[in-house]
Amino acid sequence: MNMSKNLLATAALAVGAVGAALAQNASDEQVKVKIDGSSTVYPITRAAAKAFEEQNKPYQGTIAVAFSGTGGGFKKFCAGTTDISDASRPILQKEIDACRNNNVAFMELPVAFDALTVVVHPKNTWASEITVAELKKIWERASQGKVTRWSQVRAGFPDRPLKLYGPGRDSGTYDYFAEAILGSANTDTRSDYVDSEDDDVLVKGVSEDPDALGYFGYAYYEANKDKLKALAVDGGKGPVPPTDKNVEKGTYAPLSRPLFIYVNIVSTQKKPEVREFVKYYLDNGEKLAASVGYVPLPEEGYHIASNHFFRGKRGTVYGGRAYLGLSIREVLLKTASF
Repeated sequence: MNMSKNLLATAALAVGAVGAALAQNASDEQVKVKIDGSSTVYPITRAAAKAFEEQNKPYQGTIAVAFSGTGGGFKKFCAGTTDISDASRPILQKEIDACRNNNVAFMELPVAFDALTVVVHPKNTWASEITVAELKKIWERASQGKVTRWSQVRAGFPDRPLKLYGPGRDSGTYDYFAEAILGSANTDTRSDYVDSEDDDVLVKGVSEDPDALGYFGYAYYEANKDKLKALAVDGGKGPVPPTDKNVEKGTYAPLSRPLFIYVNIVSTQKKPEVREFVKYYLDNGEKLAASVGYVPLPEEGYHIASNHFFRGKRGTVYGGRAYLGLSIREVLLKTASF
């Protein structure tokens, strides 16, 4: 990732600190497009909203973007109170049922790929890579109160406290990590860690704690790489660092994941602002994803998503599961066959 991309990512993420305030400050009459959900997808959507409003003056101030986590966003979306839901994992069966019960028909549109990134403090000199088995050992519920020191993770690691930072239970990142590492999105991780739906809080925690280990979306690492160290992850074929190329090749497994927006179909029928914004988002998806540090879909991916959008293709192709274990190519093939 080059310096200009890093600067763009930093700028986009800085907006996160005021995202909720922006949504609150916009008047009810002015706001026409309400968006909530994943803090991971927030930087892309906020960048899209800012660029869209700048290029379409009549729509200025009409889009409110906030984040409450993927799960929190779906609660609002399936209740019919938002138009678009950002999601760092596919919609779950319980959320599909909630949308159905409230007559909320939706479209599922992939917008980028992410490398869910495991990070430590730069002063951590003993860990440069970690295995999936070790991540499970650290985060599984049975380890609560038991695996509390680095020396318990791997022989040779120092006898220092192990302090954990991660997303809360309303986060799609939490769900995806739980299913990818523990085997089920319905399996709770240990709860004795510092949790937050705001990834900037997690960044701050790890960057100030030499004994810390945490995880969150790649864009937040990319924007703060001067004060964090990313670990290569060994899924059974050797340690692989989180990079654009490794995500594109599908070798950064099992923590590569697609990112989505879900769009209320009725909103697209009743609100021209929603239609125009989603069209802009997909038309510029490659540039927007890259600007905040995520891996863009190939051009055909945005064409497929645009085709689904204009056809009003409703529902999900993922069967209500959080973890997919799919490469970019596999996601495109699955989406195209939908």
